[in-house]
Amino acid sequence: MTRPITLFTGQWADLPFEEVCRLASEWGYDGLEIACWGDHFEVDKALADDSYIERKKETLAKYNLQVWTISSHLVGQAVCDHPIDERHKGILPARIWGDGEPEGVRQRAAEEIKDTARAAAKLGVSTVVGFTGSSIWHTLAMFPPVPPSMLEAGYQDFADRWNPILDVFDEAGVRFAHEVHPSEIAYDYHTTVRALEAIGHRPAFGLNWDPSHMVWQGLDPAGFILDFADKIYHVDCKDARVATRDGRRGRLASHLAWSDPRRGWDFVSTGRGDVPWEECFRALNHIGYDGPISIEWEDAGMDRLHGAPESLAYIRSLNAITPPAASFDAAFSSD
Repeated sequence: MTRPITLFTGQWADLPFEEVCRLASEWGYDGLEIACWGDHFEVDKALADDSYIERKKETLAKYNLQVWTISSHLVGQAVCDHPIDERHKGILPARIWGDGEPEGVRQRAAEEIKDTARAAAKLGVSTVVGFTGSSIWHTLAMFPPVPPSMLEAGYQDFADRWNPILDVFDEAGVRFAHEVHPSEIAYDYHTTVRALEAIGHRPAFGLNWDPSHMVWQGLDPAGFILDFADKIYHVDCKDARVATRDGRRGRLASHLAWSDPRRGWDFVSTGRGDVPWEECFRALNHIGYDGPISIEWEDAGMDRLHGAPESLAYIRSLNAITPPAASFDAAFSSD
């Protein structure tokens, strides 16, 4: 099964877009999953200036790269989040942050995600990857005791804010692939079920499968693929490693910085962690996933100029491990 392998540009947004294109092309990537920050893809400019899209396409073509998805994790985070605070100011464009009044930030973020669907259609891609934010993530510890009504209100808030956004995605012919991730409305198996139920399983809303966040939570990333087969709209390959238990390193990571050896887990270069990649790729083959495989490279303890091409070689070897079932059956056919 041939699937394009792309590089997610989010961790490279400190570099100019053309430089990322040059690197990805030299390494042998088929294309990019373009982040909507840095100068990589600016939604307001894409809608205001027809030449902006054409210049992006020309740059991609110059380096023999394609694009299947764009990603709006940062702005998407602000749509549902509570509280809205200085963390959001640090990741949002100034025009979205505005005066910082929380509900105004949420409303402007929602409008930007609608515009992102329109810009994606203009670019010619059919999937936007991103976050949703959550008004109830802060209740995770369940103390002070959280009444069920508060949780129900959180899922209703998600539905109320995202259904109008998804209406625009429907109009634009674009899908949203939510990355199941701590701090979001859907961060594990059961919260994903509840989030999908909250919006009536509408087709415009699916999932971005990223196993790194599942590994440190103790979830089965391959089983997740099989259970949500019809909702896997995009794949990000990021890895994580859980530390050997020593009685001090906990799964919540103790507010320690990335790569601090005292952490209970950390992101590592794809193929160097605890994700059962072969099992996961066999699951992707089983559900017939034929979209892009995007490497989201993140490892604070490694040079990314080494890690990104190494990860590409590793994922490329997995991308073709299983032939179509028909080929296997035919080999044993009596006809």
